[in-house]
Amino acid sequence: MARNTARPLSPHLQIYKWGPHMAVSILNRAMGVGLATVGIAAITWWLVSAASGEAAYDAFLKCAHSWLGIVVGVGLTFAWLLHFFAGVRHFFLDAGAGFELNANRTWAWSTLLGAVIVTGAIWLFIAGKGL
Repeated sequence: MARNTARPLSPHLQIYKWGPHMAVSILNRAMGVGLATVGIAAITWWLVSAASGEAAYDAFLKCAHSWLGIVVGVGLTFAWLLHFFAGVRHFFLDAGAGFELNANRTWAWSTLLGAVIVTGAIWLFIAGKGL
């Protein structure tokens, strides 16, 4: 089948210049998947251990307070906050604001930095309380 040369070709990924707005979009989707899988598994484990008795709940708390549990907690906090801030960003984009290249780039960087800063603040507060 011959291609009609009067019609333009669709742009391919090699044509686009990578930007923070693309990274935030991909991270938003990845964080949603992470929240859905890891978050549901963690909440289910917490609820089942709480319903199973004191020994099961103590085992859950021991794992949650270990370095791996803290890493998972920080990761879930960051994932939720990035997903939240990206949702706010998309709310404004859906309203028609922020489509200019500089505004879109600023919103994307603000989304990433906001998630990192608020995650750090939350976990510094938790660490200050001694878990």
